[in-house]
Order: sequence, then C-alpha cells, then structure tokens
Amino acid sequence: MPHVLAITGSPSAHSRTAVVADHVLRRLAHSGFGTAHLAVRELPAADLLAARRGEPEIRRALEAVAEADGLVIATPVYKASYTGLLKAFLDLLPQDGLTSKTILPLATGGSLAHVLTIDYALRPVLAALGARHVTAGRFVLDSSVERGAGPDRLRPEAELDLFQAVDEFADALRTAPAAALTTAP
Repeated sequence: MPHVLAITGSPSAHSRTAVVADHVLRRLAHSGFGTAHLAVRELPAADLLAARRGEPEIRRALEAVAEADGLVIATPVYKASYTGLLKAFLDLLPQDGLTSKTILPLATGGSLAHVLTIDYALRPVLAALGARHVTAGRFVLDSSVERGAGPDRLRPEAELDLFQAVDEFADALRTAPAAALTTAP
C-alpha cells in the first residue's frame, strides 16, 4: 500500500491546519495507507532558512518526501497565500522533487475570500516541482475546526467535504502504479 506524508506549513503550535491534516492521515491510515506527519515548524529554523540540506533533520525531512508515494500539503492562508515557512521548505526540494508524486493540497483560513489560494498560489509551485498529479484540493474554514475539552474535530459538513477529497486522493494513489506501467514506453 502507498505511503503518504503530510507536510504542514503552519508556524503555530496549536494549528488548525495540523488538525485538518491529522484528520486526513487518520482516514488514510484507516484505509490501509502508511502515514507520517512532517510539521515544518519543528525543523531547525536556521538550517531551513539557510538551505542547509545536509543537516540531519533537514536531510531526513527531504528523504521522507522522496520516499513518499503521496503528499498532503497543508497550509494556513496568510496574506492571500501559503506560508513563508512552507515556501522555505519547498525551496529545498530539487527542481524535480515532486516528480511521480500524487498531491492533495489543503488550505485553512478565516474567510472564503482565500479559497483560491490553492489554485492560484500553491498549485503552480507544486507543478513547477514536477508533481505527477495534484488532486482537487480543499479549503477548510477555521470556524469549521472545533476545539474544546475533548479532542479537536471538524464540523460534520466540513469533514464530509474533506473526506470526499481524501477518498479521491486515495483512489489516485491506488491507481498511480497501474497508470505509470501503462504509459511507460
């Protein structure tokens, strides 16, 4: 079964974006996928910003991307775009660093005014890095992430919409090897 890595680009320790990504990973794990979560904010900032690819934690993060079959790229929206933290990490990838990868882009934000961030800001960068297939992403309103005394959760309507995207992503991952074999010369 394919392995999926979620990469979250939120600088916040209490990130709604991470809550959404964790929901996605649980759904995928329940379907038999191997999963892991990389919070870019946990990488050493000086190494990340100086593009020190050889430093152990940065190297391990880049290896995790290279080894994954699929990636969930999740970011909060700041100033009508994905975070600079996520950009700094994506800049460390080789020019073809997402070749053969299936990607599920996700964004969270406080207003529907930012819903096009996925298509106009994030998707072009993923394509420039050679992503094989970028599935239909989802934008999740911050107000759809409920926090309280119990575990964080998504409002039911947001969860249903998100899980539709996750299921499409899972289907794309399952068919990726067959598609690659049929298109090889």
